[in-house]
Amino acid sequence: QGLKPLAPTESPDPIFGTSQKPPGLPATEPYLGTNKVPDLQKIFQVSDGLPIHLKRGYPDKMLYRTTMALTIGGTIYCLIALFIASQPKNK
Repeated sequence: QGLKPLAPTESPDPIFGTSQKPPGLPATEPYLGTNKVPDLQKIFQVSDGLPIHLKRGYPDKMLYRTTMALTIGGTIYCLIALFIASQPKNK
């Protein structure tokens, strides 16, 4: 009789290599929305001297400044904690 294989011996149907849709999906895909890539490419490819992480304006500037403030604040906090931990305790 021998041992039975743990995995099925037949390979499953390919998922990504087919052009047909899986059953159950509607004919149109409204959940995909519009393609924003061409618009974003226009924004990011403009040669205006700004770094790429600040190209989209005010929200990017606020996110960048918040990140830098938290980084600098965390570094200062760590240095203070190390300084306090390095001091000998008074008896």
